[in-house]
Amino acid sequence: MTARGPGAGGPRAGGTTARRRGRRAAGGAALALGLSAVLAGCSDYDSPSDTARKAESAVGSIASQASEAVESATAEAGRRLDDIQGGVDVKNDVTTGPPVTESDGRVRTEVTARNTDDSTRSFAVQVDFRDADGQLVDTVIVTVDHVQPGHSATATARSTHDLSGTPRPEVTRAVRY
Repeated sequence: MTARGPGAGGPRAGGTTARRRGRRAAGGAALALGLSAVLAGCSDYDSPSDTARKAESAVGSIASQASEAVESATAEAGRRLDDIQGGVDVKNDVTTGPPVTESDGRVRTEVTARNTDDSTRSFAVQVDFRDADGQLVDTVIVTVDHVQPGHSATATARSTHDLSGTPRPEVTRAVRY
C-alpha cells in the first residue's frame, strides 16, 4: 500500500508518481533555465546587487509557481475523494504516525485507519505535509485496503519530493468506502 498522487484517476489507480516526477523534472529544468536566463541577462554593467535582485525576483516567481502547484494538487485530491461513490467521511478514524525523513529527503508517515463499520471497508486518505510555519508543502493520497470490521490497518504516505526541515503530516480528509 503506497501513496498515490491526486491525479491518479481515483484513489485506487496508480500512475501519478511518474507523472509528478516528470512535472517536477520539467519544473526543475524550467528553474535552471529561468535562473540561467536571468544570470545570462546580467552584463558587465550590472552591479552585484542588480544581479542579486534579478535572481531573487526569478526565485520568488518560481516559489510562487511551486505554491500554486501544491494548491492545484490539493484541489485535485479533493476532487478525487469527492468522486468516490458511496464514500463516508471518517477523518476521525484515521491517524498519522511521526514523520520520518528518508535518505532521499522524502518524508514518510504511517497512516492508520480504524474500521468502525460492520463490513470490510477500504479508505482513501489525503495527507498534507506542512512546514514549521504551517504552510502546505505537499499533499498525497494513500489507500488502506480491505480493513476488517473492528480492526485497524496501516499504509505509508510518502511525500512526492524532498522536504526540508521536519514537516508535520496531518490527515486532511479520509473517506471510507
